[in-house]
Amino acid sequence: MNILVINCGSSSLKFQLIDSDSESVLAKGLCERIGIDGSRLVYQPAGKDKLTFEIPMPTHKQAISAVLDALTDKGHGVIESLSEVGAVGHRVVHGGEKYASSVLLNDDVIAAIEECNDLAPLHNPANLIGIRACMELMPGTPMTAVFDTAFHQTMPKEAYLYGLPYRMYEDYKVRKYGFHGTSHSFVSKRTAEFLGKNIEDMKIIVCHLGNGASISAVLHGKSVDTSMGLTPLEGLVMGTRCGDVDPSALEFIAKKEDLNFAQVMNLCNKESGVYGLSGGLSSDFRDLESAANEGNAAAKTAIDVFCYRVLKYIGSYIAAMNGVDAIAFTAGLGENDGAVRKQICANLAYMGIAIDDAQNAKRGEEVLISTPDSKVAVVVIPTNEELAIARETLKLVK
Repeated sequence: MNILVINCGSSSLKFQLIDSDSESVLAKGLCERIGIDGSRLVYQPAGKDKLTFEIPMPTHKQAISAVLDALTDKGHGVIESLSEVGAVGHRVVHGGEKYASSVLLNDDVIAAIEECNDLAPLHNPANLIGIRACMELMPGTPMTAVFDTAFHQTMPKEAYLYGLPYRMYEDYKVRKYGFHGTSHSFVSKRTAEFLGKNIEDMKIIVCHLGNGASISAVLHGKSVDTSMGLTPLEGLVMGTRCGDVDPSALEFIAKKEDLNFAQVMNLCNKESGVYGLSGGLSSDFRDLESAANEGNAAAKTAIDVFCYRVLKYIGSYIAAMNGVDAIAFTAGLGENDGAVRKQICANLAYMGIAIDDAQNAKRGEEVLISTPDSKVAVVVIPTNEELAIARETLKLVK
């Protein structure tokens, strides 16, 4: 069965067409600048060069129509007709407490996703636009919602409740939800497979490190804690997000800088993290490491703060699970930056962790980077959220 995976943002749309039998990607691409002048489709059939088409896309419906036209085009398409698409899997950021697993889409599910719009105002409305556009253009094709938050719905109350009046949880569902769940689920399962072990016997910490970054504690295959919270702002220092910070510090800054709440949130989400710590140099670790090697103290400080925060969360999750069997690094930074991985692991020697420098120098591939005598396995596992969505969709529509 061919499964179309859709990841719809406010002005962009990423897609992959996956053959679920071979799990190979038949075609993939990106619609950019939806609703903005200069919109375009970047499309790549398997084994061929990328193609770029300048196409007016005033709405997501036109964007999805452009994707479907490209997939079925006689010259560069990979299927003859849309009847060859057996199902569509949609990434949905927030499922609230209602969904602890992926579901087939229907009117009730769409209504429930809408109820979570307040919890993910930048993401859920865009996800819904993509869902509705696909339903209109592909009537009768089964569609699923795969939630970023679902994997973390196994967290116990002591992990997800905040120290706020309990009525805030009862009335408004203010709690930790966690994100990157599709990635954490995929990587934890693959870590166990890669090491030849049963995930139900393992304690795994997954470090999803990219411009957005989060860590999860996976006990016997279930998420029992994660670093992101009600929103993706909580937790690690990230590319431009501040992560954990004393709320009173924000009030202090607002008064000093005469900022309203929206401006404070913009500061926390878009002007902070390693970008802010480096004095606005960059949110890209390649730039930061280059600058640090040339003696830029602010760039080095930004890297050190990031690594320290990751280390601190790893340590807390070792305590939460009463041990750890494997630590997995994934996502853009986690998969490709050996220097950051080594710096994070340096203070874990007390756990009997030792890093093999030659293995750690590898980039973007599945690899065991700990030494044979290391008491805890440290691995790099490239994430594949699109494949995870396709697998979830296949299970639901079979």
